[in-house]
Amino acid sequence: MKDQIEKYTAKLIADRAACADGIAFAAQDDVLITAGAPDLAELAGATLSRLNSLALVAARPSLPFADFLLARAPKEESCIVPQDTETRTFLHDIPFLRKAELQADPSAQIARLLGNRKGVIVEGVGIVAVGAITVEQAYINYSSVFHSTFVKYLQDLLKDGFLLPGEREAFQKFRTEWLKPLSAQGLVFREKLSEDREEILSEVERVGRYTVERALVDSFFGNISAHAGELIYISQTAASLDELKGCIDPVPTDNTSTTGITASSELLAHRKIFEHTGAKVILHGHPKFAVVMSMLCETKDCAIKDCWKDCPHVRHLGGTPVVAGEIGAGGLAKRVPPVIDETGSAIVYGHGVFTIGKDGFSEAFSAMVDVENYCRQEYFRRLDSLRSSSAP
Repeated sequence: MKDQIEKYTAKLIADRAACADGIAFAAQDDVLITAGAPDLAELAGATLSRLNSLALVAARPSLPFADFLLARAPKEESCIVPQDTETRTFLHDIPFLRKAELQADPSAQIARLLGNRKGVIVEGVGIVAVGAITVEQAYINYSSVFHSTFVKYLQDLLKDGFLLPGEREAFQKFRTEWLKPLSAQGLVFREKLSEDREEILSEVERVGRYTVERALVDSFFGNISAHAGELIYISQTAASLDELKGCIDPVPTDNTSTTGITASSELLAHRKIFEHTGAKVILHGHPKFAVVMSMLCETKDCAIKDCWKDCPHVRHLGGTPVVAGEIGAGGLAKRVPPVIDETGSAIVYGHGVFTIGKDGFSEAFSAMVDVENYCRQEYFRRLDSLRSSSAP
């Protein structure tokens, strides 16, 4: 258990999702184990002891966005509801606790909320997330909350501007120091992927790791595949893209086998994309700025309520088509394949980016980098324009 705590502490630091000196885990082994920052470890242990779960993480995010969302929320509200796919599918909403609500025993208040949610924002503490049966699940749920609060805060900022003391300065620090240049520079790809099984598995594992290392996907979300002959080699559902060894399924293209039962929930979308485009590989990630920009629609007086699944229109961001559609066997398997071939990439509302490569992953990876860089630039262009127009 201790090795798992060390592993996922290191991953939170590598992801830059939490402050290195502000991470603590608690886990139920034969006895309760706690590790990390002493004050947070004590809270994590006390909270976990009140839950029917195996693990819990309490950490201070590396960015103040969750705190800003809490501070900007109306006093009568007790949760935030981001509209990205990760929240909608896995979190539903993200409850929060203000300092004034933390009574003599904060662990009781936190445990009450974690009884039916996977993560909670606690003012003055950070993000607390639970794992029902593994330490990995606690890490995944923390990562999901971090991702969703990032997306939600950037959306709100474009809508409402800066509202809090110190908020503008903190955001400028994020923009100039936390954000890193994004590129495919220094990465090595096979120029043309053959149909050799071992070569394919090795390349899929390597590119999956690249996708995580370059922050194009959070926690275990995203998927990757390669088409060879009558098989699609695709990452398994719930597999971490940086740990794909043994987690890649060879699935017949004609769906004649049950081997796809553990494959990514996006298997149908991958199969349809291969059929429509003749591509060799597909990469799907959740780069944050692309997710933010995909949910900005300028259509007025639209009757559609569930934009993420019901919008029939194709918008464009820097030439990349943006479509709506449910994940899994839902609408995106119908809407992405017809549009992705025109640019080699497609954005799904609130969900992320699909890219293809006709020969290998270099093309697909570079396309995803290009989409995210465009969305990053366009976001800041709009934010700066908003600030200029509101200046006295």
